[in-house]
Amino acid sequence: MSLDAICLRAVLSELQPQLLGARIDKVQQPTRDQVVLLLRGNLRVLINAGPNQPRIQLTKTLRDNPAQPPMFCMLLRKHLVGARILKIEQPDLERVVILTLQATSEIGEVGERKLILECMGRRSNLILLDAEGRILDCLRRVDFESSSPRQLLPGLFYHLPAPMNKLSLLTQCEESLALAARGGQDEQQLDKWLLEKYIGISPLIAREIALHTANATDARFGDLSPAQREAFVSELSSLSDAIKENHFTPIILFRDGKPVDFSYRTITQYGAETTVEPRESFSDLLDEFYDVRERQELSARRGRELIHAASTARDRMARKAENLKRDYAVTQDRDILRLRGDLITANLYRMESGMSHFATENFYAENCPTIDIPLDPLLTPQQNAAKYYKQYNKAKTAEFHLREQIEKAENERAYLESVLQEIAQSETEQEFNEIRHELQETGYLKRGKDTKKELKRAFAPLEFRSSTGLRILVGRNNVQNDLLTKKADKRDLWLHTQKIHGSHVILCCEGAVPDEQSVREAAALAAWYSQARESSNVPVDYTNVKFVKKPAGARPGKVIYETYRTVYVTPMQPIIEKKHK
Repeated sequence: MSLDAICLRAVLSELQPQLLGARIDKVQQPTRDQVVLLLRGNLRVLINAGPNQPRIQLTKTLRDNPAQPPMFCMLLRKHLVGARILKIEQPDLERVVILTLQATSEIGEVGERKLILECMGRRSNLILLDAEGRILDCLRRVDFESSSPRQLLPGLFYHLPAPMNKLSLLTQCEESLALAARGGQDEQQLDKWLLEKYIGISPLIAREIALHTANATDARFGDLSPAQREAFVSELSSLSDAIKENHFTPIILFRDGKPVDFSYRTITQYGAETTVEPRESFSDLLDEFYDVRERQELSARRGRELIHAASTARDRMARKAENLKRDYAVTQDRDILRLRGDLITANLYRMESGMSHFATENFYAENCPTIDIPLDPLLTPQQNAAKYYKQYNKAKTAEFHLREQIEKAENERAYLESVLQEIAQSETEQEFNEIRHELQETGYLKRGKDTKKELKRAFAPLEFRSSTGLRILVGRNNVQNDLLTKKADKRDLWLHTQKIHGSHVILCCEGAVPDEQSVREAAALAAWYSQARESSNVPVDYTNVKFVKKPAGARPGKVIYETYRTVYVTPMQPIIEKKHK
């Protein structure tokens, strides 16, 4: 569900006591569609103008910022840093939020600025206005070719979107209830009629009203009894009162353990397969609902180039390995080449030049069966024998080199599989930058101009604490896996999923023998941060760091070990205390 107009009002009613009078200390733009206002008092206001999830909320989620802030972010910093929030408004039940701010210019003049969020699906936008209502700039500029009736360009006066020809339960209550009492035509469904006649009502709420009225989400007006028609008006009246009084309850809906929807009132239409849980605030609800979705979208967007490069190289290596294996299989039949050479040499007195084949007894085999030997008629019998001996020796030599090449191709394919696993689990811009740098170092991506700028910050591994307080470190990528294992105390435990691509995990033992619970928790983390995340009963090898060796010239993340033990665990999203990210 997107944030409908009534739910937006519920969010704003929650935000106003916390934001009014607050001063903006910093402005960030983590992604193209997101702006974060850091307020004095350690509050973070997220404004999302993306087409899929436009909203405004307080957020506790920390987001990585690009090394170079976008131009729109620089403009917002120029006008809004130091500004104080004076008003937060929502025109009627429109999906528009207007933040009025008192700002001080570079020359010390005090004036107003307005930051307007339009939550309108694919036309969502974020617009900054000066004191006269002119557009200073906007996240998405709209010119005459894009929208002839309403342009959004710097220098133009801003005008609100044209209101829809629908009734408002906030400002037109009497008209709204009178219309509900008259109702629609007999064949019309209640939920579709509500969407057509009233502003701010979402399909979810329209179906819920129909369910409360007639015990069916697809009920039609012709099926309603007089009592149900009265109940229909009563439902709208109750909704109108809740809107006027800002009486809302943050509700999130789960199915199969995953958030699927949210609302400002209890939802009953989905039945037993969906659980309904209240939350303390709408901001907490929105953080929880959008967090996973945003990470998935961000991963897909940032990782697209990396996935393409790694998967293309992996597929190429897989094809190369198959071709090499076919060539290797041919070398295994080389003994027939030496046999033909021996038989030709033994029968030179019976052969003549120009023969295209020669049939003779194979006296090297039991019962001496007849064998037909193909010959090159342009060569002498001695030259044909020499040719077979040369092919035999070539195949014998090729066997050794092909075995090396197959192993190398398989190792490269396995390395690229591990890179794809890293990309799938990456969440932050810095993680993607490190993987990009790794692919550049290994020759699978061309070096960019801003590589050094992207990697100017050191990136620490994930750090957790076990139930008994032992540190658990998890590598984020192959390069970090190498550093993690290299710097670990030789007495610490090293863990990794058995024959499955995943992160290196270090259980810091502080020189003592670790308890079994900590080992299992570290193993569960190793399983979670691997390709076996969706599996169960995953084998995880563990051994002391001193037994883990890196082969000379091996790709990042490649190690070998012989002394180890194995524990079987089910991957679980980390629930032990996370200390650093």
